Amino acid sequence: MPSLLPITLTGEHATLEPLDPIHHDGLQRAVADGALWRLWYTAIPAPDAMRSEIARRLALQESGSMLPFAVRRADNGALCGMTTYMNIDAANRRLEIGSTWYAASAQRCAINTECKLMLLRHAFETLGCIAVEFRTHWMNHASRQAIARLGAKQDGVLRNHMRMADGSLRDTVVFSIIASEWLTIKRHLLHKLGR
Repeated sequence: MPSLLPITLTGEHATLEPLDPIHHDGLQRAVADGALWRLWYTAIPAPDAMRSEIARRLALQESGSMLPFAVRRADNGALCGMTTYMNIDAANRRLEIGSTWYAASAQRCAINTECKLMLLRHAFETLGCIAVEFRTHWMNHASRQAIARLGAKQDGVLRNHMRMADGSLRDTVVFSIIASEWLTIKRHLLHKLGR
């Protein structure tokens, strides 16, 4: 699998930009849109924790286990979220798309579908991945439904997989798309965006 270097991915509805500290103020505004950090079953940073979250993601990028992006809307140029390639396993040509959040005003529109299309296309067609995973909290029903709508298949549930910041234990639902499914998934996502 080629090295995962920072790259800009541009679509009709959004652009994925390599995460940078200069994104701080725009991401602070984006996360405040919907008070996303208050969702107990997610790990979305509060506005006052955005600087440390950017630093955390960039440190993981430096170690080779994450490639983080800021998401910019095409319609108004505003930052509206973050996403990453994470848990990168170059030897086995696998990675996860995760640690994703969008401002409330960027949800339920074409932005997420297009961002996933761009990330999946790059993973399968440029990086040569054999599988891409998605993981979410069992209780995050909206996320589970959104992942399934992409065409990913549920692999299983990791019970008591991790401890949340509040001390509760998270059951993690694991989904994946494998290379042999990519052409069908790509056609599905392009159809969704064309409607």
